[in-house]
Amino acid sequence: MMRMYDKPNPKDPHRKAIPNKRRKWLIATLVVILGIGGIVYSLADRYLIRHVEVVVADDNASATSSSANDASNAAAEVNATSDDWNYSSDDMQVSIEKVQTGSGADQITYYVADVQMTDASSLKSALADNSFGTNITENTSEIAAANNAIFAINGDYYGFRSDGVIIRNGTVYRDDPVRDAMALFADGTMKTYNETEVSSSELLAEGVTNTLSFGPILIQDGEIVSDFSSVKIDNNFGNRSIQDANPRTAIGMIAPNHYVFVVVDGRQDDSRGMTLAELADVMKGLGATEAYNLDGGGSSTMYFMGRVVNNPLGRNQERGVSDILYLKEGQ
Repeated sequence: MMRMYDKPNPKDPHRKAIPNKRRKWLIATLVVILGIGGIVYSLADRYLIRHVEVVVADDNASATSSSANDASNAAAEVNATSDDWNYSSDDMQVSIEKVQTGSGADQITYYVADVQMTDASSLKSALADNSFGTNITENTSEIAAANNAIFAINGDYYGFRSDGVIIRNGTVYRDDPVRDAMALFADGTMKTYNETEVSSSELLAEGVTNTLSFGPILIQDGEIVSDFSSVKIDNNFGNRSIQDANPRTAIGMIAPNHYVFVVVDGRQDDSRGMTLAELADVMKGLGATEAYNLDGGGSSTMYFMGRVVNNPLGRNQERGVSDILYLKEGQ
């Protein structure tokens, strides 16, 4: 006897209910995954993926990462003398001092480099991997060694932002004025200014060599900028308050071709860091007539004659940066 099966009723409202629900669930899941993936890629593209806009000519092609003695060799060529804290030649004098103040939880450790030059061309800037763009980083010591630097500090980490006026070694790489900045000139002077009030063409006409865009201005025309309470550098993801005590890097001019560089350790047992007001007071006490705050936190690094002088991140561990300011003998 043949067994007959019931044929499905096409009008049965439950016949396609399960497949339809599954299809909707799959679509919704796919949309969520694509959305999350898009957000992750967007963040990675903004903060992680290298974007090279310009490759800078490498004037130090013969240098290697293992050539820590290059600065010493250059010093020998100009009959310079040096030790762990000092350097002297016919063209420049560098004297570094370690300073500790306070005690216990209020202790601060910082380093002061007093620099005098006969020619402003000795003070230069360099980019990580000889490339301009975003998310291109190397340690300060690596950039310094690759450029045979005698002395170096981290710069403004321009590569973390997409705005500002960025002029390096006389070349304009970015011209999007937004904040208070600092300019170095061929006559050995330094000026703090508002990017929105002075054009890059005006700066070039005045003989600018480098601009750095971070801030805030600490001292202008011999006077401490009075209010740091509302300082805001930018709105990038992950920014933290810069008013609190933090590791710091700053540059100041005492007189033409006479500069002072300060790097402050922070977020560690023997150094809490400095507030902006404290940093301004230090620069004023050192005789700076112009002073400017550069990138700080884990970036704050001072390099001298092949070694890192301070204690970055409290672990003697540098954080990659996009640029440095450095001293070098000769052109």
